[in-house]
Amino acid sequence: MVTSTARAPRPTRAEALEAVLGPWAARAPAPPQQERNETPQDQTGTALERARAAASTVCDPELPVLSIADLGVLRAVRIDDGVVTVTVTPTYSGCPMMQVIERDVRAAVRAAGFAEVRVRTTLTPAWTTDWISDDGRRRLEQFGIAPPTGTRPVGPIQGGLHVRCPHCRSLNTREISHFGSTACKALYACRACGEPFDYFKAH
Repeated sequence: MVTSTARAPRPTRAEALEAVLGPWAARAPAPPQQERNETPQDQTGTALERARAAASTVCDPELPVLSIADLGVLRAVRIDDGVVTVTVTPTYSGCPMMQVIERDVRAAVRAAGFAEVRVRTTLTPAWTTDWISDDGRRRLEQFGIAPPTGTRPVGPIQGGLHVRCPHCRSLNTREISHFGSTACKALYACRACGEPFDYFKAH
């Protein structure tokens, strides 16, 4: 009589590897995991924050002490179907530095992991110095530029605009030239400390 012998189950690949390598099998590197796509629906908020943070790092070419976010030039950031659209408003129509800003914004957002970036320029509403952040005003003063004070005098004499010296904080200042190092600034001098300085004109 012929007796049938049951065939032993075929070992799995992991069992075969362990039989060959013995104690070294546990040290074998794990297979690489596929990178997670960071643009699913549940990541939209995180991606938007990342895109805006990247755009906010771009500095104004004429005022490198300020980011375009502190200056108020950066107006909006949105993501539609994976395309990042950054909206900016120039400090004045025809500003020659806008091409530089647009180029730097594209580079910064692409470096943050976004392949397609568009920069949109809008002139409405027109930019105003009111859009400069409080932190931006402090940085201007630390850089030696008097921040815009508005059209209302801040000194005891109500006959005109009094600009505070960023060096000694005195209000005893005078305008030397209505145009300073750039079109948006005026050149002032302080009678108290004798130092000249730029004033960021309010408008």
